[in-house]
Amino acid sequence: MLHDPQLLRMILVLAVVAGIVILYAFELFAIEIISAAAIAVFLLLFQLWPVPNSTFGAEEILAGFSNPALIAILALLVVGQGMFHTGAMEGPSRALAASYDRRPTLTMGALFGFVMLISAFINNTPVVVMFIPVLVAIASRVGTSASRVMIPLSYVSILAGMTTLIGSSTNILVADVLKREDGIRLDFFSLAPLGLVFALTGVVYLLVVGGRLLPKREGVMKERSSGRQYIAQIVITAKNPHLGEAPVAGMFPNLNTLTIRMIQRDDKVFYPPYGEEATLQEGDVLTVAATRKVLSDLLISDPGMLTGMLRGDAIVESANPEGALAITEAVVAPGSRYEGRTLEQIGLRARTGCIVLGIQRRSHMVRQKLSTIRLQAGDDLLLFGSRADLRALRHDRNLLVLLWSMADVPDIRLALRARLIFGAVILAAASGLVPIVDAALGGAVAMVAFGCLNLRQAARALDLRIYLLIGAAFAMGASLQESGAAEMIANAAVQAAMPYGPTALLIGLFALVAVLTNILSNAATAVLFAPIAMNAAIKFADTPEMENKLAVAAVMTVIYAANCSFATPIAYQTNLLVMGPGHYRFMDYLRVGGPLVVLIWLVFSLIAPYYFGL
Repeated sequence: MLHDPQLLRMILVLAVVAGIVILYAFELFAIEIISAAAIAVFLLLFQLWPVPNSTFGAEEILAGFSNPALIAILALLVVGQGMFHTGAMEGPSRALAASYDRRPTLTMGALFGFVMLISAFINNTPVVVMFIPVLVAIASRVGTSASRVMIPLSYVSILAGMTTLIGSSTNILVADVLKREDGIRLDFFSLAPLGLVFALTGVVYLLVVGGRLLPKREGVMKERSSGRQYIAQIVITAKNPHLGEAPVAGMFPNLNTLTIRMIQRDDKVFYPPYGEEATLQEGDVLTVAATRKVLSDLLISDPGMLTGMLRGDAIVESANPEGALAITEAVVAPGSRYEGRTLEQIGLRARTGCIVLGIQRRSHMVRQKLSTIRLQAGDDLLLFGSRADLRALRHDRNLLVLLWSMADVPDIRLALRARLIFGAVILAAASGLVPIVDAALGGAVAMVAFGCLNLRQAARALDLRIYLLIGAAFAMGASLQESGAAEMIANAAVQAAMPYGPTALLIGLFALVAVLTNILSNAATAVLFAPIAMNAAIKFADTPEMENKLAVAAVMTVIYAANCSFATPIAYQTNLLVMGPGHYRFMDYLRVGGPLVVLIWLVFSLIAPYYFGL
């Protein structure tokens, strides 16, 4: 029997797939290495044991890399990176955090609702990245642990991904399998009816049961925030959100994160406590004291605030930084030529393009304009500019640039542009005016063309792990199909489910894929099982109409099950993202997410027969 070339080929393909699954599950090597090795093995295998009367070879094995679904996924990653890099979601998320003190329950509901809404239309990884600091800040404000909100953040974003065709990369990939195999196209909202039921089920579970299972675990390491105060300067411009704001009881309540040490208006200077005459007017110069975090937050809070801060160290507005923006610290070196000179005199901005946002001096409280402070050795300068310009400062012997403290800063000035591009992509894809791949690729190009991202930033969004993983998944699926292994597995599934009908097949298939998606990547699991599920389901059909109905049911079952990636941190990238901030352990995900997977499977088992008309 083992002398049968077809059987030997089938056994080898199944053995390779099993080995890849084990390597993925235990992460014995990097995902990229495993994926590349898998593709190389399949290329060699079908070269040594070709399929008789078939042209199957390198072109078919590598076809996944040119698949429109993969191109759409990578393009959507670039669009999401553009939204993140421009801080396009910062305004809404900060407004939600600010309203928590007044309406905590309503705010939390709105926050998670907002996460669900956005995650249904955009890759949820940047969404979770944007909301992690918001939820950590809220948890700190109310005196609770971040571990109470981090897992729900990840799970809500995953649940939302079940509701639209672009809510998850998995959805696009599996829908493409259906289109290629049977010529059936899923609509943008085809997943919404059942997806909304599963999302609602998950939300109710988190509110009623999951919240009780979450650990209350304090972080081993506290956030390193020194609280050191920098002297900074803000010019009230015509677009500043605080223009016309009047003091209350001598203070400005909407600027309570800053200590306003003086306000200069032409030749007049106002000191605290402030009266009505200090109502903020265009051209006022505020000398403030604030921590690095507060100043960083101001840069991305509003374009008007950013403009005012960029004018803070210059008498006349000069060219502003372009490209990838960042913030870092530098210390005035002993014996520096900058000692005893002001920022105007050294002309740092004109020479380097870097802007001094603030000066920190331990010796005494400074109460004068930033541009008139004479620097001393040991002064800590908070610098803002493009990454390239800040890195170039390491050659300036007058400054000790602390490059380890460098952090990226979203360019809020481009936020509206990014939102318009994102909205156009969603509108074009949802309306069916153009295919999803066209809309996504057009959006990615627009993000670069209109300056929301540069080429380097766009390239960084193209995750090599995802690219190779999906390519390997397509190679596995194609090899299983060509070797006959997929047909054999499908026949075995049909034989097991035959006494119970196609409903039993779908229910069993959901359980199997839901388990494997928490061990492997959900994309790899979905692409691997989509053709197997279709082959198995259509064997129950006795008419072309029933065949189409069962093919769609099988594909949608795989999509929903593959999105049930709740039970392990390695199941999905957002689970890994919240693991650190929430200080979770592996078993926390199994304890909270395991019952959720079972619950969604039970709901599917009850609803699917009626929904699919089986």
